[in-house]
This record gives sequence, structure tokens and C-alpha cells, in this order.
Amino acid sequence: MAQIIITAIGSAGDVHPLLGVGRALAARGHRVVFCTHPPFEPAVRREGFDFVAIGLAEDYTAALANPALWHPRTSFKTLWALIAPVLEPHYEALHARLDANTVLVGTLWAFSARLLQEQYGTPYVSVQVSPSTLLSAHAPPAHKRLTIPRGLPLPIKTALMTLIERAVLDAVCGPHLNALRVKLSLPPAKRILGRWLHSTDGVLCLFPDWFAPPQPDWPAQHTLSGFPLFNDLDDGAPDAELEAFLAAGEPPVVFTAGSTLVDGAHYAQAVLHALRATGTRGLLLGGDSAPDDAQRGRDMPRQRLLHRRYVPLRALLPRCRALVHHGGIGTASLAFEAGIAQVVTPFAHDQFDNAQRVADAGCGVRLDAPFTNAALAHALARVLHDSRIATRCAQTRGKLAASPDGCAEAARFIERFAPSATQETAHQPAHEAVPAPMLAVVRA
Repeated sequence: MAQIIITAIGSAGDVHPLLGVGRALAARGHRVVFCTHPPFEPAVRREGFDFVAIGLAEDYTAALANPALWHPRTSFKTLWALIAPVLEPHYEALHARLDANTVLVGTLWAFSARLLQEQYGTPYVSVQVSPSTLLSAHAPPAHKRLTIPRGLPLPIKTALMTLIERAVLDAVCGPHLNALRVKLSLPPAKRILGRWLHSTDGVLCLFPDWFAPPQPDWPAQHTLSGFPLFNDLDDGAPDAELEAFLAAGEPPVVFTAGSTLVDGAHYAQAVLHALRATGTRGLLLGGDSAPDDAQRGRDMPRQRLLHRRYVPLRALLPRCRALVHHGGIGTASLAFEAGIAQVVTPFAHDQFDNAQRVADAGCGVRLDAPFTNAALAHALARVLHDSRIATRCAQTRGKLAASPDGCAEAARFIERFAPSATQETAHQPAHEAVPAPMLAVVRA
């Protein structure tokens, strides 16, 4: 049995998949320590894991409520401002828990775990929850502001990617990270998000190859486990009104902005307009209050639109007609599993790339925020009535039904790096991709 210390930094879309992987590791006999933001402590404790807090609850809540976190021009710097101050305390907390039988696991921003791997050789598996953070010149991630056109010649794309890494990303992350590296007697890190953050042991990609085909310039030590389809984090209490709503008519369309900060009144107005234009019923998730009577009007009673702050999507979506969402990869994967069409409305971060991949898979459309009421209604009407989208959704549902469990596959891969792993476990296949030799890159 190994001690698996998992660090999950970010929103629920970053934390929940790792809870599913942690559950699979615990079922295989390992002791799981889970490091994340304080608001997720109850969910961690319900799984029976030891909990280590990263930062303060009030800082995390303030960051999510900051409009700059959800604007594509300011989101990266705002997110880094939340992460940078906790790098050293997080490093110290992890260091205090290391023993000879520890494996570290961390999402994109688990820089402290990567530092410990460098300094002490502790086995470390870095996790890519979504493909956009594998900064490939062969398949540049989609973004609202910094998308590199895929049709450009490869040398130009490579040069542009290197420029973005060094002039934009390193410029934000480098000063604070490298100041800590000086304290640890480590040399400065460069190309931090494109190269340095990837573990030299193993890189675990929590998505299938049909969603993001492996690229020649991905880390050679990567493995694709498939989607970790995990979303049962409610208290299990029955919801009689929701059950009655689902049974009262045709399957509804689900609308959610996830953790994204949105203007609740404007979003609700767009939802109401889309429902009226398409004649459908709706379930609006998120926010603290439902649309009021003045917004609803006489034609939108509770039988047509129901509001809930949270409902576990994995149980809900198979009973629904379509999903309108923000572009979180976990949300998209559950829609794929349910076989329903998607309208993806990205706001910031990896959401643009995830949205484009949903559209490329033929399972929905991308509609960048901010959007008009008419544009949302048009996009919803399209996905509801396009037979090609319906066919692709059904095919994708079948593909996922026939695939191995993503959480179990991820757990098996992580288990390979446990110092006490048995010979049998160490040689179990984990659908590892073998990329072509990495092409030479243009060095500035």
C-alpha cells in the first residue's frame, strides 16, 4: 500500500475528477491524502481521505467572485495571483508528509509537487485534466485571444508557441516560481507551462484519444486514461419536486454556467428567451435564486422552467434533451456519456478549447460568451433539430459505454509509480500512447 498525495488546484472541474481517481486508488488499498481548497473539504472528508488545505477559504471565494478571473484578457494573471502566494506553504505541507512510500499526483498548478520531484526524486504523476494545457504546436489550443491558426506551417506555429510561452506565460509565472527555486537551490525554470510542469515520471491525461489525438510534441511519458466520469458529490437527499418536474413532460434542456461568474439576471433572461423560441422545457442550474415572476411572465410557469443550485449531472443528463454549458471538460464528458447535444458557451481558461473540441466531435456547437438572446436561441434550435448531431451523440455514447472506466485506468497508471508496487501491477496496461519522436523546436 502506498501513500498517494493528490493535489487538485482550481475549480470544481479540476477537483471532482481527482476525487474520482482518489476513490479508485483507495479501493485498490492505497491511503489517499487530498490537498485542495478549503471549500472542498466536506467532499474530501466524505470520501474518507485525509485533507490538507491549500490557502484560505475567503481567498478562494473572493477569487471566484472576481470578474477578472472570467475575462479572457485578465483570467490568467488573476488565477496566478491566487496560486503564487501558496506555492511555498503548499511545498512545506507536502514535504512534511513525504515518506519512502509516497507518490505525488497533481493537476496543472501543482507546482509544489513538481518542485519536490526535482529536489528529492519523489515519484510524481502530473495530471492534465483538459488537452488545452498540453501546449502543442501541432494542434494549438483554441482561445479567444491567443489561438495560433492551425493552417500555418509547422515552423511558424512552433515559433509562435515558444514566443507565447516565454513572453506571456513565463513573464507571469516565472518571477515568483523562480524566487522560490532560488531558496531551494534549484536553477531557474523556463517554458514553465509548456515543458517544466510535466512530470519526468508520468503525465496522465484524463480524456480519450478521440477527443484529443496525441501529438508528436506532447511529453513522451504521457498516458490517456479516458474521461474520469465522476459526479456523485451530493448528499443523496431525495428531491421530490425535481422528480415530478422530470416526469411531467418532455425531457428538459439543462442550462449551467458551472463555477463561472455570470450576470445571473442576464443569463436567466437568455435562458427564458431560448425556451420560448424553441418551445422546450428547461432546468437552470447554479446561482442563488431563480428567475422572478416578472422575468418569467405568464408563459413560463414552474412546469416549464425549474431552478436548482446544484444537481449531480451524471444522474440527471440521461433524462434530458440537451445541455447548454460553460465548457468545463467534466461537464462536456458527462454530456458525451449521456448522448445528448451540447451548446457550449465558453467564458475563459480552457473552456474555449473544450468547446471547439465538442464542435469538432460533431456533438454540439460553440457559442462564445457574451452572447445575445437570439444567438443562444438559434444555437439551441440547431442542436435540437440537427440529425447529424443526434447521430454523432449516439455514436459517442456508445463509444464511452464500451470504454474502460477512466478513474480505474488512471488509478492503475498512478499505481505503477508506487515504490512498493507489485510486479503484476507495475506491468498492467494503461492504454499508453507512444508518440512520434519530438520535432525540433525553434529556440529564441
